[in-house]
Amino acid sequence: MRDKLLKRFFSYVGFDTQSRENVNDRFPSTESQKKLSKVLVNELRSLGIEDAVMDKYGYVTATLPGNLPESELARVPVIGFFAHIDTSPEVSGRDVVPILHENYRGGDIVLPADKSSVIRVDENPELENNIGNDIVTSDGSTLLGADDKAGIAEIMTMVEYFIDHPEIKRGSVKVAFTVDEEVGNGLKYFDLRRFGADFGYTVDGGKMGEIENETFNGSVAEYKIRGRSVHPGYAKGKMVNSVRVAADIVKELEDEPSPETTEKREGYLHPYYITGGVSEARLRVLIRDFEADKMMEKEERLKSIRREMLRRYHGAEIDLKIDETYRNMKAKLDEDSRVVEYALEAVRRSGIEPELKYIRGGTDGAWLCYNGLLAPNIFTGGMNFHSRLEWIPVQAMIKSVETLINIVLIWSEKSLLQ
Repeated sequence: MRDKLLKRFFSYVGFDTQSRENVNDRFPSTESQKKLSKVLVNELRSLGIEDAVMDKYGYVTATLPGNLPESELARVPVIGFFAHIDTSPEVSGRDVVPILHENYRGGDIVLPADKSSVIRVDENPELENNIGNDIVTSDGSTLLGADDKAGIAEIMTMVEYFIDHPEIKRGSVKVAFTVDEEVGNGLKYFDLRRFGADFGYTVDGGKMGEIENETFNGSVAEYKIRGRSVHPGYAKGKMVNSVRVAADIVKELEDEPSPETTEKREGYLHPYYITGGVSEARLRVLIRDFEADKMMEKEERLKSIRREMLRRYHGAEIDLKIDETYRNMKAKLDEDSRVVEYALEAVRRSGIEPELKYIRGGTDGAWLCYNGLLAPNIFTGGMNFHSRLEWIPVQAMIKSVETLINIVLIWSEKSLLQ
């Protein structure tokens, strides 16, 4: 399993699949993602998955039929596994050079292409738990792409394992590889009903053993500011400068919780995008919190800032639009406790102690949960995602594959006992 898993992973990270922000005229945001999609379809078909297909959006779907007797198969839910093809637009994913550090002996890891890129033990205490293990990094000139090509490799290896072991009786498995997850559009056009799973799992988590069942609630607010442009030499009493209005909105947020000042279950307001000039400017603010009532409080704060800016800048027009991006998936997952409980048991069966975690961000699982498919998040083993300092232990990847296998088996066993 180790060699096949690594071969896949090293192959997948060789594809430049970065997605791009603010692309509205095509989907996915980059055509390069489809290159890997096509490779994955071919690989699935070579394994004997006859219905493996890529649709016009770049989504890859496939079915591994169950091998139980028909009367038993009807009693076992179809389990779907998801991973995303794209990598973060924040750091280059072109010409990734993966490096295998075998039998890690401890200490900082200096990446050879950029000696200033150092994975330091004091910043990565999890390294101490991997002494003697094999660790994969990039060469330091790019990110690695374990987010989420490790998840793809782990799912593919699980599929191959079941194909190679027909004596293991189990229910049907669905596989989906999606695009544009990193820019918030991962399942924008995904046909969930056609996919046909009863329960799901995204394989997009971090540290070995972690099962994530909770996300932020997420919304994005946009201020659209219209001022009045006048020749600056004759502007007294006439000009209304949209840039100054936007700057004052940001100033008003100065004492609010921000990503830089929060951790754990603390939410925040995050001004992250600004553009424009004197006559018009736009400002976007991310709203994040685990609790719905605190989301409402943050939205009201942004509305009160708009009212203050209108009072302060006579003649300005300020529109504020707030759109929900995703909701905390825990409320949905609590509707059927089995989907998380079976994941935790699957981790235990792989020989490690599970840890139930929350995500300070979103996941495709949140969209899936609120569109009818309960889907917590399973660890891949990766660390320092979206960074040149990304790293992943091979042993953690193997444990992820074992966990996915166990999830399928547990659903089959428990369903047949009912």
